[in-house]
Amino acid sequence: MLLKRSRFLFLLFLLIAPSIGIGLTSPAQGQEVSDSKPVTQRRPVIGIATLVKDEYVRAIRKAGGIPVVLPCTDGSPEDVAEYLALLDGLLMQGGADIPSVEYGEAPHPTAVALADDRYQFEKAMITAWIQKTEKPLLGICLGSQWINVAHGGSLVQDIPSEFGVNHRNTQHSVVIKPECRLGEIFQAQQFVVNSIHHQAVKRLGKGLKIAAVSKDGIVEGIETLDPNRFLIGVQWHPERMSESATQQRLFKAFVQACQQPETAK
Repeated sequence: MLLKRSRFLFLLFLLIAPSIGIGLTSPAQGQEVSDSKPVTQRRPVIGIATLVKDEYVRAIRKAGGIPVVLPCTDGSPEDVAEYLALLDGLLMQGGADIPSVEYGEAPHPTAVALADDRYQFEKAMITAWIQKTEKPLLGICLGSQWINVAHGGSLVQDIPSEFGVNHRNTQHSVVIKPECRLGEIFQAQQFVVNSIHHQAVKRLGKGLKIAAVSKDGIVEGIETLDPNRFLIGVQWHPERMSESATQQRLFKAFVQACQQPETAK
């Protein structure tokens, strides 16, 4: 186990060292080593769970973070504990549907459940992240739904069947609720977003509040009631709106929050 952890730490070091200004070569023979080089602040390391598209990586890099894609493991406590110690922030991305057993319902006929390895890993990861750290957490689409379910909430399993409206492969406006962190970040009360989902928040999880809604009443954004923690979920895909300065504010705020010291629970 010690050898496995040492190898894990070494490989992660090799991955992020160039990005944070750590050289992996020694000075040439006879070359003086200068100690006058200015010290720069370490860029925060952001874990992206789990199978990932380039948009997420580019969004984190553009905002000033170092993205590290987390592979689907078995969600063992040892692996999760390593990630909790190493990462400054966690981004939970989009994907298929959370098995409805997580919130005590039978599956809807339209549900397409996550692959089991991804399901087990993401469940273990987000549960530990919420319960054992105060580090920043950003959820996008499925990631936002994970935040709600991990706090004891439930989901609308199929928006067209239950609400008679379509939120897949379309665009619509969202309205930001007053006195929310999302409003402080976006500096806007309403804007148009993309929409690629058929599930959404139903029963709100404990310790959360609704931060954004669509005009047809679907929950589009949630956040923690804790004013000292960055924990936000959005149902749309800001990483696919790279041309929007408004949407990039969310990633910048997330990365900035990851640079702050955290207090472990």
